[in-house]
Amino acid sequence: MTKKIIVAGHICLDITPIFPDKKARRPEDILSPGKLVQTGAADVHTGGAVANTGLALKLLGADVSLMGKVGCDEFGDMICGILKKYDAAKHMIRSAKESTSYSVVLAIPGIDRIFLHNPGANHSFCAADIPADALEDAALFHFGYPPLMRTMYENEGRELMHLMQTVHSTRVATSLDMAAIDPDTEAGNADWNAILKRVLPYVDFFVPSVEELCFMLDRQRFENWQSRSGGNDITEILNIETDVKPLADICMSYGVKVLLIKCGARGMFYRTAGREALSQISSRIGLDTLAWAGKEGFEASYVPEKILSGTGAGDTSIAAFLASVINGESLETAMQLATATGACCVTAYDALGGLKPLDELKEKISTGWPKSGI
Repeated sequence: MTKKIIVAGHICLDITPIFPDKKARRPEDILSPGKLVQTGAADVHTGGAVANTGLALKLLGADVSLMGKVGCDEFGDMICGILKKYDAAKHMIRSAKESTSYSVVLAIPGIDRIFLHNPGANHSFCAADIPADALEDAALFHFGYPPLMRTMYENEGRELMHLMQTVHSTRVATSLDMAAIDPDTEAGNADWNAILKRVLPYVDFFVPSVEELCFMLDRQRFENWQSRSGGNDITEILNIETDVKPLADICMSYGVKVLLIKCGARGMFYRTAGREALSQISSRIGLDTLAWAGKEGFEASYVPEKILSGTGAGDTSIAAFLASVINGESLETAMQLATATGACCVTAYDALGGLKPLDELKEKISTGWPKSGI
């Protein structure tokens, strides 16, 4: 029987102006008050975890259903029109009372992306929006971007805990991804340490970025990282032993079974719990608990052919990882395919344009695809 996956949560429309191919060190090298910046045609595509991870899983051959909420407006029409091309619009909710979420993605060559984001209808998405019958034959449930969904983080994450607890109780494996948080928003003032402490016991696969995770668990450490990086990419200055592993310790103590921490262009840190804890993951996904138990390491990124935009690189990496899990791959192979997919994603402006079949990636890896920093 085909193993079915549900990807739910945040979805939006991404609008990416194409900047001249001239690298900058800081945003102000390109963007300044009163300056006219000539750009190329905008790249317009779906964004957010539902579209990026969900459609990537579909393109990688998985049997996946996408569940999110959009408005009954032009942006909502555009999102649903794009999803229909992939036969993936069936479970989308259209709300006449809310606007569709969108992001303006500033992918300036040489610096990390800047997002101008409106959460829109994502704010009201709740556990009741997941049909109970959809979980009956699902093997894996992946939920993405609760920091951009008000219902999920208000009241110390009560709704998010209810959602993950409900799914977990139906014997479906659970996966959770996060998103960057604007510190000057309601989400930025939420007690994310408390939220994660109550939610993570019901999460089998936790896949945040290192910046997101540190902001949530140790704000003082995060601010120190910002100071150390001098406004540049934080991941470039991080030490795995002293910066990343302490965060992993907290996550595992909160009940995570399999942890992936995305560290930008450098790669991914991973850690797995012991066999007894892994045995609590739904047997529907067929995880080899003996082979996966008690592992830890860092999978460096592969060298991309070119770099156009990091949009969706983390989401599609996770899609490759989850597809590998469903396909019964080893942890080592899953990590290789995850980082390889991220290296492919950055060669396009959108999340899906650079994707390659997993078998093709395996072949490229076997012929000596070079790793970054090696």
